[in-house]
Amino acid sequence: MDSGEFFSALKDRFPDIVEMKDGMATFKMYVAGNWIGNSSKPVKDPDNNSVLCNVSIADLELVDKALDSAREKKETMKSLSGDEKIAILEKAADLLKASRELFVTALVKNVGKPIKEAEGEVDATIERIRRVKSDSQRIQGDFIPGEWAKPNRGRIAIVLREPVGVVLAIAPFNMPLFISYTKVIPALLAGNTVILRPPSLVPIAPIMMGKILEEAGLPAGALNIIPTATDVASYLATRDEVDMITFTGSTEVGLKLTKISGIKRIHLELGGKAAALVMKDCGDIKSAAQNIVAGSTKFSGQRCDAISRVLVHSTHEERLTREIVTLVRKLKTGDPFSRETDIGPLIDSRAVDRVDGLVKDAVEKGARILVGGKSNGNYFKPTVLSNVPLSAKIMWEETFGPVIPIHSFSDEEEAVDIINSSEYGLDNAIFTDDIRTAWRLGKKLESGEISINCFPSHGIGFFPFGGVKKSGLGREGISYSIDEFTNLKTVVYNIG
Repeated sequence: MDSGEFFSALKDRFPDIVEMKDGMATFKMYVAGNWIGNSSKPVKDPDNNSVLCNVSIADLELVDKALDSAREKKETMKSLSGDEKIAILEKAADLLKASRELFVTALVKNVGKPIKEAEGEVDATIERIRRVKSDSQRIQGDFIPGEWAKPNRGRIAIVLREPVGVVLAIAPFNMPLFISYTKVIPALLAGNTVILRPPSLVPIAPIMMGKILEEAGLPAGALNIIPTATDVASYLATRDEVDMITFTGSTEVGLKLTKISGIKRIHLELGGKAAALVMKDCGDIKSAAQNIVAGSTKFSGQRCDAISRVLVHSTHEERLTREIVTLVRKLKTGDPFSRETDIGPLIDSRAVDRVDGLVKDAVEKGARILVGGKSNGNYFKPTVLSNVPLSAKIMWEETFGPVIPIHSFSDEEEAVDIINSSEYGLDNAIFTDDIRTAWRLGKKLESGEISINCFPSHGIGFFPFGGVKKSGLGREGISYSIDEFTNLKTVVYNIG
C-alpha cells in the first residue's frame, strides 16, 4: 500500500495515536495514559529520503510528567498478579497479530526493511510476547536453610525477586519494534513501569505497539512512550526517579550513559564486530559461504550481530572467496515492498557515507573490490573485499552495511589474536568439521556468543545474548531478561 493508504488505514485502526495536519500524518506520544501531540519533527522514508510523516517530540515538561506517571504507577504494577499480567500480554499478542499488515507496512516504509524481514520482525515480536509464561517461571525465590553455616543456625532465608521500579528503555533503529518490546514486555511482566524512548529515526511501530498494550488492558501510566531529542534523553538518564536503564545502540552512547546515569541498574547491548573464522578443517566451504553472506547482508548488514569480517585459512581463501562472490552477485537490491528484494536501503545518507568511507579506506590500504563498492541514494550495493589488511579500519570498526571484508591467516593463534584484539565481544562464528576445534576455539574467543557452523542470529531470544568488553553489560533473552529487571530481596527469619 502507498503512504496515503497506509495512513488512512492507520487512522481507522488507531485514531488516537495519529492526526492529520495539512495532509501530513503526525504521531502523538503516550504520557500518563493519554495520547498527546506536541511540536514535531519529520520522519523520513529511507527508500527515497522523502518525508513520510511527523512525530511529536517531548519537551522537559512532558518528560517530567511521564516520570511522575511511571513513579506513581509503581505500586499498581507491583500489585498486579502474575496471571493478570500474563493475560494482558497474551491479549496484546493477539491484537498485534490482528494488525500484522499495518505493522509490517510501518517497518517497510519507516525502516526500509525488505518486506520478508519486516514480516519476520513482527512475527518474532508476537512470538516473543507469547513466551512470557517462560519468563514468569524465572520470577521465583529461593529457600536457604541456615543450618549449613554455624552463625546462621536457627535462621532461614527466603530470597525474593522484586521489580526494580521505573525502567528507562532506549531502543535502536534496526529492529525498532522487536527490540523496544523485548525490553518493555519482560520489564512489565516483572512488575516495573516503563518509559520507552523509541528510536528517533523510526518511531512509528513502537508507538503503534503502545496503543496495542493500552487496548490489551495495561494500566494507564505504566507505560509511557516519549520520542525525545538526544539532550532530553540524557536528562532522563540522570534522574533519580529512573531506577534502571536498558539501552541497545552504539558503544559511544552506552559509555556516555554509564558516566551520567549515577547509581542505578544499567543494561547495555552495544556494538559488535563479529568474525567468521573458517578453519583449515572446514569441509563444507559452500555452506560456510552461504552462512557468511546471509550473516553479513541480512538487513543490509545493519545489525550488531552481523558478520563484518571474515578470517579464512589460506588453504580455503580462493574457493571461499569465489563462493561468496557468486552468492553476492545473486542478491537483489531494490524496492523493499518486493518479495524478490534481498537488500534494502541503509537508514540514511550518513550511514551510506560511513560505509563508503570504510570501503575506500580499505582500498587505499591495499584491498580489492571484487563486487559492489558503489551506492545509489541510500542503497549501498553488497560488497566483497579481498586481501584486506589489518590496518584497514573496516577490520576493526562496526560496519553496519552489506560489506564482506576477507583476510587470510595460516596460524590458528594468529586468527584468535586478531579476533580478541577487537574492543568488541558480542558474537563470533566458527566454521569447522572438528568438534574439538570448535570447543577449543569457542573457549578462546572473547565474546558473549559463539556460533558453530552458522551465522549469529538471536531470533526471538530463546538463547541468552549479550556481550563482553565494549559490547555491553548483562543479558537479554527469554527468562534471562527477567534477571535484569528484578532485584533480589533476602528475608531472614529467626526460628530458633
